[in-house]
Amino acid sequence: MTLPANYPDQPAALFERFYEITRIPRPSAEEAAVRDHVIALAESQGCSWKTDSRGNLVVAVPGSEGREQEGPVIIQNHLDMVTVKTDDKQHDFQRDPLDLQVEDDWLLADRTTLGADNGIGCAAALALMTSEGLSHPPLELLFTVEEESGLFGASELDPGLLTGRRMLNLDSEDWPEFFVGCAGGRGWALRKVLAREAAPADSEAFTLRLRGLAGGHSGIQIHQQLGNAIKLLGQWLLGARAHGARLVAFDGGTAHNVIPREGSLTVEVPAGNGPVLEALNAKMLARWQSYLPEADNGLTLELEASEGGDVLTAAEQAAFEQLLQVFPHGAMAYNAEQPADLVDLSINMAVVRVNDKGLFVETTLRYFNSDEAEGLAQQVMAIAEWQGMDVEKTMDYPGWQPDFDSELLALGKTVYAELFGGEPAVKAIHAGLECGILKGKLGECDILSFGPTIRGAHSPRERLEISTVEPFWRLLTGILERL
Repeated sequence: MTLPANYPDQPAALFERFYEITRIPRPSAEEAAVRDHVIALAESQGCSWKTDSRGNLVVAVPGSEGREQEGPVIIQNHLDMVTVKTDDKQHDFQRDPLDLQVEDDWLLADRTTLGADNGIGCAAALALMTSEGLSHPPLELLFTVEEESGLFGASELDPGLLTGRRMLNLDSEDWPEFFVGCAGGRGWALRKVLAREAAPADSEAFTLRLRGLAGGHSGIQIHQQLGNAIKLLGQWLLGARAHGARLVAFDGGTAHNVIPREGSLTVEVPAGNGPVLEALNAKMLARWQSYLPEADNGLTLELEASEGGDVLTAAEQAAFEQLLQVFPHGAMAYNAEQPADLVDLSINMAVVRVNDKGLFVETTLRYFNSDEAEGLAQQVMAIAEWQGMDVEKTMDYPGWQPDFDSELLALGKTVYAELFGGEPAVKAIHAGLECGILKGKLGECDILSFGPTIRGAHSPRERLEISTVEPFWRLLTGILERL
């Protein structure tokens, strides 16, 4: 895999650092190699560094000439990336570098996530460290780990690594917008042992594969009403019940923060019912295509004969079908004061598996107001109790309450106006930036978040808008020059 011929070259230092990062596998909880890369780069620049027991890294960059004694500024990013690919792409996220492509004004990877979330922010931080001629106060480059799997690095950060009380978070995905608040989140894993029995005599097995949904980020894209593969497969299974379908296995979703884009199930049906299931495919596709957004136009259903096995008992299957129908998913409440696309409360039915180990469900909700979230959390607990499921809390992190009086925000708006004219939009984001956690650990801390435009984060169509990177870099360096 080589650098694309039309790979962007400006700003040179930033895109060079980003390319280096894309060569290094960095799934959540497997950031050691990329952390070692950052440390080696820091040492080559004469910068000191520290880590904590969780693996978070802080690199200290001295202030530029004449600014060495100023108060430090934290530049914050996370090292890990979401690892999602299409079924037809051969890629090992533990070993393989990303296969980069350029399409018009977009940088992406071939049928995998790109890792611009948050690799582009990491690259910007490293470019600050390695570029000459910039004016800035002392910098504390904070690289957290395991952000995508639940903000675990930030949650266990040793605050003693940092002395700064001003922070620029580079993990936003809409240029030119400033973010001054983010959602909090809660998550659970639900488990249940399932009773099985032998498949009915004279039955045959089929596997249904659902592919081609857009998927995406379960926070910032939850209002787009993208199809959820788990919910759609649940509808298909309910329809197949009339034709004697008995469930063998179910597999949908990849991660807590990804809207499920693919899934499969295996059923046993009375012999000769294959054509009936094909007719059901056509019926369900027509139904879904009548309302799913354009981004989901690639939706397909593929039915093939397969090896079967023991099936769920009739009572277990009925309970599972009910679970798929009633479990909440999507935007639940919108902000009454902010633009209509700012979601106040949402939930992602993220992962569902039925196999020989039983039933496993993973779900997360996001909120701005923890009191408003309580009712939705109680709904999840009530469903778990009704289904007889064991509950494990997987995450619980605070939001970042919007601060429209922030001094960093005021400076950022001034610098933006000087550089580009006009005024950027100021928003809160329905996603779990680490800012809320870090603010809680550091106490009084002024925070501003911004970044270049990324679309399709957490999906194989993740892409970076190249033309937004240069102004993002100019704004970052301009703010640091004026601080």
